[in-house]
Amino acid sequence: MKAVQVPEIDGAYLFEPTPYADERGFFCRTFDADVVRSVGLDPVAFVQDSVSRSVRGVLRGMHLRSGAGEAKLVRCSYGRIFDVVVDLRTDSPTYRNRAFFELSGETQTTLYIPAGCAHGFQALTETADTSYRIDRPHDPAEDVTIAFDDPELAIPWPLPPVSMSPRDREAPSLAEALKHKP
Repeated sequence: MKAVQVPEIDGAYLFEPTPYADERGFFCRTFDADVVRSVGLDPVAFVQDSVSRSVRGVLRGMHLRSGAGEAKLVRCSYGRIFDVVVDLRTDSPTYRNRAFFELSGETQTTLYIPAGCAHGFQALTETADTSYRIDRPHDPAEDVTIAFDDPELAIPWPLPPVSMSPRDREAPSLAEALKHKP
């Protein structure tokens, strides 16, 4: 496994495993504390794991956490997703930059998203399972949602959204969300 810095987002990394494939399928390590430590992250800081299953076209995001924020490791464990990160840390050298990724069950690449960045994704396959590992317990009172189609973000979603949560569908613009972010 190797860590690759994401140039568009300061402090973001892709952790690329080396899958071993044979006639049975494949095996790969999806988390390695030593590799995580090698880029200055604390592997024991991650306290919750979650998984979501989405069908093709489902769009989840854009999500952000107020307060201290939330760093996360995101991996598509099955299927493929179009993944988006927007740097909303006002003190970051990459403030307001966007980065796009295709994460898939074939590669098992994990994306590290620093606290203070908004995140969202869209399922590209009939089934897409996305795993999250976050660095502090989730508190719904700190959830911030930004409109997925905000023109200021200009995210090139690959598919028309087929389904979204009411929270995502009714999300305010980036400017409005940042005004009210505690």
